[in-house]
Amino acid sequence: MPHVRFLRQMIKTVIPLAWRQELRRLAEAPFVRRIAYFGFTYYCPVCRSRLRRFLDYSESYRNVICPFCEVHPRHRLMWLYLRRKRLLSTKTPLKLLHVAPEKTFVKAFASAPNIDYLSADLDSPLAMVRMDITQIKYPDDTFDAIYCSHVLEHIPDDRQAMRELCRVLKPGGWAILQVPIADDLETTFEDWSVQTREERARVFGQWDHVRWYGRDYQPRLENAGFLVTIDWFVKSFSESKADRLGLDRNEAIYFCRKPSSPENTV
Repeated sequence: MPHVRFLRQMIKTVIPLAWRQELRRLAEAPFVRRIAYFGFTYYCPVCRSRLRRFLDYSESYRNVICPFCEVHPRHRLMWLYLRRKRLLSTKTPLKLLHVAPEKTFVKAFASAPNIDYLSADLDSPLAMVRMDITQIKYPDDTFDAIYCSHVLEHIPDDRQAMRELCRVLKPGGWAILQVPIADDLETTFEDWSVQTREERARVFGQWDHVRWYGRDYQPRLENAGFLVTIDWFVKSFSESKADRLGLDRNEAIYFCRKPSSPENTV
């Protein structure tokens, strides 16, 4: 808008650069942000903050990121799911593999007294070990549980990654394997002629994605050896409650188990 551009130009002209940088720094200070975003419209269950709104991620993805703990709707949903289902509150030790660790969950997982925790990634500085999940350097039946969210859409040979995750999971163990899914697609869309960052961002929604998963995501997991339950946990919240918590009502949880014996395979 012309008047906004004019105002911005006036600010640049009147206020020295060093002052503008200091004002930006102050605006990002935790206590200022806490005041600016405080309200009673929304609530983040992860950091327990009351908010007037969430931050925007992009022009098309608005009011989604917590300004304090920086989590997205999928993180808030998983935070609630893990606690309501008490998946991590076992009496026996739980050997957990966390692929592509999110800062939100690292502390919670690593500090739990019953969890033998291992985080892994190809590049992330948060990860404890470097790991290519298409070639996992651990024996069969190593882990009791695996949490891997929004990773498989980055991996060209995702079927091999799924098989590897199933291989290292103990019989009877569980895995939560989340991906972005286009509900209007019956089958997963891949196009290996799409190569550049710009093309991938246009076709797959993000420059480092190599596919859009469709409604055949469950069979892909089952073909890798998992027993899969699609859990619409988010539907247990009323529409108004889900909105207040900043949840995505279209996000299902793909809860997978490794069969406890060969005859239980799909």
